[in-house]
Amino acid sequence: MNITTSLHIALPDTLNQFVKERVAEEHFNNPSDYIRALIREDQKRRENQKLEQILLEGIASGPGVMLGTAEWENVWKKIETRIESKMQKT
Repeated sequence: MNITTSLHIALPDTLNQFVKERVAEEHFNNPSDYIRALIREDQKRRENQKLEQILLEGIASGPGVMLGTAEWENVWKKIETRIESKMQKT
């Protein structure tokens, strides 16, 4: 369950007017909806930046390695072992 709290901000008149215009133009219910949308967009942008960084690191790490059936079986065995180990601890 999300708990909603209030955050009060002070804006210069020019920014306050801009927010009011955007609320009307984009059919937001109120300035809070507009601010929440901006925050969600910023979160998404940051997540995309992180993903891009991870992808670039992967590209920079060199060429990939081909895995055959035996290698994949080994990967799955390691995964199953880790799952079993974690289940035994709980």
